[in-house]
Amino acid sequence: MPKTQRAVGILLGSSAYLLWALFPFYFEAINEVSIVEIIANRIIWSFVFLCIVITLTRRWYVIRTAFTDKRSLVLLTIAAVFLAANWSTYVFSIVTNNALASSLGYFITPLAVVALGVIILKEKLRRAQWIAVGVALLAVVVITLSYGTVPWIAIILAISWSIYGYIKKHLNFPAVESVAVEATVLLPIAITILIIMGLHHNASLFSGQLNMVGLLMLAGPVTAIPLMLFAGSATRVPLTVLGILEYITPVGLFI
Repeated sequence: MPKTQRAVGILLGSSAYLLWALFPFYFEAINEVSIVEIIANRIIWSFVFLCIVITLTRRWYVIRTAFTDKRSLVLLTIAAVFLAANWSTYVFSIVTNNALASSLGYFITPLAVVALGVIILKEKLRRAQWIAVGVALLAVVVITLSYGTVPWIAIILAISWSIYGYIKKHLNFPAVESVAVEATVLLPIAITILIIMGLHHNASLFSGQLNMVGLLMLAGPVTAIPLMLFAGSATRVPLTVLGILEYITPVGLFI
């Protein structure tokens, strides 16, 4: 792979993980909204945002390719399922007061991503990378043992996200369009959730509070942009590099 492409990939990946580290600031602004509604709005407004981007770049033909090519559609659908599983597990950890388990997941996930790169894709690690992975693994083992039980939530978060990353790497589909297809797959579920919440007068989106409505609509670019950056990075750098870069997020959250 050309060094320029690798450098671009590292920049895109670092930017994605840095943006994810800033997520708490956005979620704090909408903390009165239920987590389920937040996820539904993330899907819906991501879809809207991506449709605008694709229209402006005149790349609807790529979307048509995804829906006419069985392999691409199947893989992107599977990716969407694992993405939804990751989000749903995170939601479950919050509503059941298992924030520690989800935090542990942020530290396990990079190791799972690196493992997929080494075992399945046969990627090679340099000595410095092995040392970094070893230190991270030791830290995760210590934290897991202190947790006192099998951290299923953290494990599910790690497995779902690492498989999502592997699919993005394996498929090698254009970044914007791949995320758009995933949003399209999840869209019916998100719309159904909002309709049900609206009928029960529980949807903040229909509250009439313009500032809250605006913040929820902002979930589109807030969600889609880092996913696009991640997808762009996955096609340019080895999965092992992508995994190591992922520690930017938990370190950023800690800072």
